[in-house]
Amino acid sequence: MRVLAENKKAYFNYEILEKFEAGVSLIGQEVKSLKTRGVNLAGSYVIIKDSEVFWIGAKISPYQPKNAPPDYNPERSRKLLLKKSEIQYLIGKAKQKGLTLIPLRVYTKNGKIKLEFGIAKGRRKFDKRELIRKREIERELKRELKLRG
Repeated sequence: MRVLAENKKAYFNYEILEKFEAGVSLIGQEVKSLKTRGVNLAGSYVIIKDSEVFWIGAKISPYQPKNAPPDYNPERSRKLLLKKSEIQYLIGKAKQKGLTLIPLRVYTKNGKIKLEFGIAKGRRKFDKRELIRKREIERELKRELKLRG
């Protein structure tokens, strides 16, 4: 399993409640571009429309910009491949107030491109400050242990 892109900011801005793995419907040059790390997850999100799940806002740059089709849109919405039971579960969760579906990482698994996304709840400003404070305390403890040890 090789990670192609990761959305590290999502872990800071959101509290991830559950994670899901989905296949992504791509065209050939997008697969090549993804494998050369030509994707940006910042600002992308997952929505459910008419019992189908879509990945929106991810920018997959063309593999060879000069040979890209003239109608190629790097920010087009891409369909996610999930089981019906998972889609029904997500529809129920997405309707709850304050929950969103956030892409976490893109990786390869058995030669296939997969997207891991999570059901997330947004963090407030004071929650983020508390998280930063905890990280700093942990760093200081590690430094102290290294100096004494």
